[in-house]
Amino acid sequence: MAGLVFYSSASGNTARFVARLDLPALRIPIRPADPMPVVDAPFVLICPTYADGQGRGAVPKQVIHFLNDPRRRALLRGVIGGGNRNFGATYALAARVIADKCTVPVLWRFELAGTDTDIQKVRAGLHQFRGLECLTA
Repeated sequence: MAGLVFYSSASGNTARFVARLDLPALRIPIRPADPMPVVDAPFVLICPTYADGQGRGAVPKQVIHFLNDPRRRALLRGVIGGGNRNFGATYALAARVIADKCTVPVLWRFELAGTDTDIQKVRAGLHQFRGLECLTA
């Protein structure tokens, strides 16, 4: 299965989503002083959106810092975005921004901490995604 790396703020919605996946995952720290996780294999990033009404600031600064390392960025295979549908066009915007900048697909979007259906579809999708990745490796 593709490795998982995620960022979750103090609200914990993304952390709850990842915990419900029941898959190994590395967390990008909230505090800039804390060390970044060591990633040495292809991974899927799970990232919430934090944007103003214009979409500015959608990608958390710690995620930008994580992806600014070319070695980590080269291992990114896809992104799953979290958000809140109340924010309309900026819903899960961070996933779209990361996907565009890193030329990887948006694999799924979920609201807040996700639904049981989100969990089932993401687990199945990650399993399928791993199979496709093996064909292209």
